[in-house]
Amino acid sequence: MLQNFLRLFPAGSEAGQVWQSLIQAHTADAGRLAALQTGYFQQQIALWGSMLARESGAATTPSNTADGDGDKRFSGREWRDSPYHDYVRQAYLLNARFLTELVETAGLEPPVKQKLRFYTRQLVDAMSPANFAATNPEALQLALETNGASLHAGMRQLIEDVERGRVSMTDEAAFEVGRNLAVTPGEVVFENALMQLIQYRPATAKVRERPLLMVPPCINKFYILDLQPENSFVRYAVEQGNTVYMLSWRNITEDSLGGLAWDDYIEDGVLKAVEVVRAISKSEQINALGFCVGGTLLGAALAVLRARGEDRVASVTLLATMLDFTYPGDIGVFIDEASVAAREAAIGKGGIFSGKDLAFVFSALRANDLVWSYVVNNYLKGRTPDAFDILYWNADSTNLAGPMYCWYVRNMYLENKLCEPGALSMCGVPADLGAIGLPTYILATREDHIVPWKSAYRSTRHLRGELRFVLGASGHVAGVINPPAKQRRSYWTNDRLPAESDEWLAGATETRGSWWTNWDAWLQRFSGGERAAPKKSGNAKFKPIEPAPGRYVKVRV
Repeated sequence: MLQNFLRLFPAGSEAGQVWQSLIQAHTADAGRLAALQTGYFQQQIALWGSMLARESGAATTPSNTADGDGDKRFSGREWRDSPYHDYVRQAYLLNARFLTELVETAGLEPPVKQKLRFYTRQLVDAMSPANFAATNPEALQLALETNGASLHAGMRQLIEDVERGRVSMTDEAAFEVGRNLAVTPGEVVFENALMQLIQYRPATAKVRERPLLMVPPCINKFYILDLQPENSFVRYAVEQGNTVYMLSWRNITEDSLGGLAWDDYIEDGVLKAVEVVRAISKSEQINALGFCVGGTLLGAALAVLRARGEDRVASVTLLATMLDFTYPGDIGVFIDEASVAAREAAIGKGGIFSGKDLAFVFSALRANDLVWSYVVNNYLKGRTPDAFDILYWNADSTNLAGPMYCWYVRNMYLENKLCEPGALSMCGVPADLGAIGLPTYILATREDHIVPWKSAYRSTRHLRGELRFVLGASGHVAGVINPPAKQRRSYWTNDRLPAESDEWLAGATETRGSWWTNWDAWLQRFSGGERAAPKKSGNAKFKPIEPAPGRYVKVRV
């Protein structure tokens, strides 16, 4: 039976090799496999019997051998009203359960089991009967009600998405950067080949003495932090009296920029932004914030500054950031020596790593939510997806310079050198995170599939100084973009920082609402008093170039 699964994967592929390891593990314990198969067959026989009883009238209610309660894919009443589709649904859920149990009971090393979990989930998600017109009763009913118009509309959207090269997740006509996204007032006050620096206009008569520099991820556009006014983190920070600066990364679309390295992103990106912000604000020290890869770059840049003996930052905020890549989560499935070496050979000395490839990886981590639900909605039901600003941003891909990407993946994900003192040299100096020694606010989110919160917690092992770790509800983006006015979700705090994340959570206190207010109260302690708000952006040396959000962020791939 297990051998049949190998036929689903190309010979010699990593997925095929991982499945082969599963077969070998269960072959070594035939009794365990026999017990699993016996239980599976008994459940399938019981399901078949309940369906026959229902067909003959002996049973009048849907069977519940594998009810799948809470599964949004099967929430429509059509799945239970029809004996056929009720059987298809439950047979699928039994199959999914059996495959999951095969993986979980196999005696395998953790890295192999992690890959098996991932590949099994991808297979199970893809084979859902909800994903196929012939076995989705909701799609069939809608096709009957519309005389096939829904299927016609779905085919048209499928053709458009094939041309676009991705599955549409939102009504993209509803948004435009600079029109209703990234509209917090400000000016670009500096630019080089790699980035633009935006200074936002003050919203208060007095501002905090120390300005705040935000470093967003270079693998996505900065406006995740400045969406619409009601959920803009930038606007909130400005309204609290901060003079906010934003680093806007260049979308690498030109071969001439394909040779940029990790050190360039630090020196000409983060450190140059720090220099310009200090010059404009006339402040010896600034506060700095990094999100995701932006936080990794910021941590690396601060280690460089410390190695140079320069004290230019007063406090650090790290949002959904990994500095220790020991447990990278499901992203680690895509990264091994062979794949990294292949990338290095292709683009390690020059070239462009496509943002669309990155977007595919991130979508695959949550395929049911970010792929298959839209396949069903857009193609089987012919519906246009709702307008959602976060998903518009998610589809606005950003390319990276090949050398930078390859260096990052090898030294962080594959070899995990950043958290090892002196193991990495960046910008000509050895890096030591422990030497940074700054007050640091670390936010992780509980359902983050890109930066697992327990991995983010490991930063507390390597950083020194006053540390505050906060755990937000929801995922990588929704957990970060959680404005206080909406009074949604919650966050957990614990002043103690034990070595293990589970111990920290066991002693944590949950607070309803947004972590933003908690962060602002913390940041205020390092703001250095108040002064009159600047009347204009920039200064004599760094004059405004163009209005925010600038040109760089509008370049699409």
